[in-house]
Amino acid sequence: AAVLRGGQGVVTWGDNEAGGDSSEVQEMLTGGVKAIYATGSAFAALKADGGVVTWGDPNRGGDCSAVQDRLRTGVREIFATGSAFAAVLSDGSAATWGFGMAGGNAARVQDRLKSGIQRIYSNEYAFV
Repeated sequence: AAVLRGGQGVVTWGDNEAGGDSSEVQEMLTGGVKAIYATGSAFAALKADGGVVTWGDPNRGGDCSAVQDRLRTGVREIFATGSAFAAVLSDGSAATWGFGMAGGNAARVQDRLKSGIQRIYSNEYAFV
């Protein structure tokens, strides 16, 4: 579980491997967190500057290193399936990470996610 405490950062607890332990990124969660999003076993925090911090199961969205350069600033909103995240960026593009078969790998449609994205919808296993 994760709680966003007004102006006081994020508090997490529960299964360590599923995001209950945020100690590795805690310094980045002490302030400026605007919203928290969750898959079944990972979390993503959207910071006020548009940056993203992730933790939890690295195969289920807790590791965004493959797209980290795109998530440093300018993220408008984050969406989740049960095992992946998708972010809409201020330039109208989208970035995805997490379990590939649950939407984390958008390579097949990446050319159509480069601009014009306003909102993303999801179910347990896919994005649209």
